[in-house]
Amino acid sequence: MIIEPRTRGFICVTAHPKGCAQNVLNQIAYVKSKGPVESAKNVLVIGASTGFGMASRITSAFGSNAATIGVFFEKPPMPGKTASSGWYNTAAFEKEAHAAGLYAKSINGDAFSTDIKEKTAALIKQDLGKIDLVVYSLASPVRTHPVSGIRYKSTLKPIGDAYTNKTVDFHTGEIKEITIQPAAGDDIDNTVAVMGGEDWEMWINTLKENDLLSSNFKTVAYSYIGPKLTEPVYRKGTIGRAKDHLEKTAFTISDTLKDLNGKAYVSVNKALVTQSSSAIPVIPLYISLLYKVMKEKGVHEGCIEQIYRLFSERLYLDDIPTDTEKRIRIDDWEMRDDVQEKVAALWKEATTENLSEIGDLEGYRTDFFNLFGFNFEEVDYKAEADEMIEIPGLV
Repeated sequence: MIIEPRTRGFICVTAHPKGCAQNVLNQIAYVKSKGPVESAKNVLVIGASTGFGMASRITSAFGSNAATIGVFFEKPPMPGKTASSGWYNTAAFEKEAHAAGLYAKSINGDAFSTDIKEKTAALIKQDLGKIDLVVYSLASPVRTHPVSGIRYKSTLKPIGDAYTNKTVDFHTGEIKEITIQPAAGDDIDNTVAVMGGEDWEMWINTLKENDLLSSNFKTVAYSYIGPKLTEPVYRKGTIGRAKDHLEKTAFTISDTLKDLNGKAYVSVNKALVTQSSSAIPVIPLYISLLYKVMKEKGVHEGCIEQIYRLFSERLYLDDIPTDTEKRIRIDDWEMRDDVQEKVAALWKEATTENLSEIGDLEGYRTDFFNLFGFNFEEVDYKAEADEMIEIPGLV
């Protein structure tokens, strides 16, 4: 079939298998060009099919020849209907990993559930014995609690007062004012239940109870802080409360790992175009301006560059540098004073008419469509594509 991008709001409802494969190949090529990484040898990535999770799996496999298991929740293809991008990403990754002689298997299902945790534990026990690293990169708007059965839904809201500021429709380039009403009722608790650290802790407890964690085991979860500009809707909003909980959970998990000389970390990553970030009002305009500034200063990174730097320059050092809250700050280039001061100045100037000049909206759009396998020069999008791609190592 001929596959074209069809968007609905901040998501693309189609994905191109050859384009997704090209995205994965580009990331693999980057890691190979940078050289080996001193890292774990048996790695579990939870939320492994897109963004930082896929970059973590690629860096582990092609940077340190690690055996990897990926857990995700993706839509498989049907005749005449494409799979989700994460499905095609994983199929391409596993094809390349297997060709390189690397162990790579995947589990598709609700990572919040007890069943998927137990299925993953059984696979580790059968094939790998023990895990050296768990990457927690799960992003979901909803969670059904595995014990209570309650279904929680997260919200993107400020706390206390309504928030009004600029945002951009990245499809049209129109900048307009948006007002977001504050959290009410159970909004905060529900968001923490979905995006906080409880599920991460449940995963580690399940693996530890089954004696599947090696000595000197590490686990890392991904977070974001961002600038003062986005604080009301992000770090001081409902999502921020969930991130606070996630970051506090690292200390709880570390306490349970003392007998293994293990440690849990939170890595604060850079603002990038992901399926999750595209849904947050204000963030697309901020990223468009940020990209422009960071590219001009020669410090721009995508997901694979961020994660390679995390693995090679932070996570496996004998003395891992952290901030006062014991977080790894791989957002350090984004948060440089010279970068943030320039972005803040551009924010005040930004209009629909000048955004194409003072910002990098085109770069934002390119990264957005790349997420779904589109806008790669190497791919002929007018040619027929086989949508019925299978994941070689799907369990």
